[in-house]
Amino acid sequence: MLIRDIRDGVHERVMDNSLLCELLHPGREAAPTGMRYSIAHARVPAGERTFPHRLKTASEVYYILDGEGCMHIDGETASVRPGQAIYIPPGAVQWIESTAASDLIFLCLVDPMWREDEEELIGR
Repeated sequence: MLIRDIRDGVHERVMDNSLLCELLHPGREAAPTGMRYSIAHARVPAGERTFPHRLKTASEVYYILDGEGCMHIDGETASVRPGQAIYIPPGAVQWIESTAASDLIFLCLVDPMWREDEEELIGR
């Protein structure tokens, strides 16, 4: 059985400027899992945003847990709130900003699993 608890994790500032805590990543587990995807817990502090970036061939889903924000994908913009899932297709330029007085918190699911060489910053 494989269980990860966010309370045991550490959030680190990553390339896109979010604070990220990797929960499950099949390439970093002690035993094979059979998972293709990875999942991370992300936080964008109030008033901050991520840098425009893209995943070259992987798709991504953000699931908003707390806070409010504005999602930008390939020139489209939409307000986001808790309970919403956002699909980000492979190759799409994307960034998200926290628009409330509290942090924007969400899960990031990447399929196939996130790899550093797969992510590309587009601008700051």
